[in-house]
Amino acid sequence: MKNILLPTDFSPNAWNATRYAIELYRKKPCTFYLLNTYTPAIVHSRFMAATFNGSVLEDNVKTLSENGLNETLEQIEAECKYDHHEFEIISSFSLLTEEIKDLIETASIELIVTGTKGASGFEEVFMGSNTVRIIKSVRKCPVLVIPENYQYKKPLRIAFATDFKRNFSLDIIKPLTSLAKNLEAEVHIVHINESEGLDKYQQANKDMLIDYLEPLEHKIHWMPYFSGKSDVMQYFLEEFDMDMLALVHYKHGLLEELIREPVVKRVAFHTQIPLLVLPE
Repeated sequence: MKNILLPTDFSPNAWNATRYAIELYRKKPCTFYLLNTYTPAIVHSRFMAATFNGSVLEDNVKTLSENGLNETLEQIEAECKYDHHEFEIISSFSLLTEEIKDLIETASIELIVTGTKGASGFEEVFMGSNTVRIIKSVRKCPVLVIPENYQYKKPLRIAFATDFKRNFSLDIIKPLTSLAKNLEAEVHIVHINESEGLDKYQQANKDMLIDYLEPLEHKIHWMPYFSGKSDVMQYFLEEFDMDMLALVHYKHGLLEELIREPVVKRVAFHTQIPLLVLPE
């Protein structure tokens, strides 16, 4: 039984991510945890916290949260419920990232699936502020980001971008290999050539990665560094018709490089396919 966390703010993008997750694991027994957190700022003010009206406001927001979760569950039952799927709803007066970190431990969460809001500017250019906070704060669980308005189709080609500058462990790669095996998908390793060849350390890391991927269909693509990395990556994803992109979230790694490129270049990297962020 796989345990999957679905944070939701009841927006269309959150529902889109929820439905994607359910369809992605339609053949696998899963427990899905639907999570909504609420922390109305007005409740935290010293004035409102000391008044009856503050308590009433908090109770009202809690009711809205619980009602929203129940309505989401009803929508699942009506549109995309599978017999081997179970659902739990969690309404929590808490910070989103803190509640997620607690649930990873207490509910043995193996994957977080969240939607984007299509925000623009800064790091939210292709992920959305809540998603950025989750990725930055949660370092023990993979996060699958579903783009705004993305319609589910079975991922058959998963791109895995790496510069081979960090060594791999089975724990890092396992979420990717498990997903690819479950979907019978190909893994396409993509490397942007910043120099004429790999050094000895990079070559050793490449060989280790190939060993981990050996049971799966996989290929390596060597991309010329013809522009910013976000431009090269976007070109590859479109040219080779990828269905998902996977990146390891190393500190100062490729994912952070893509995010931190100048805004003009990052806008080009407005990923149109799901992004799987693997924790270091």
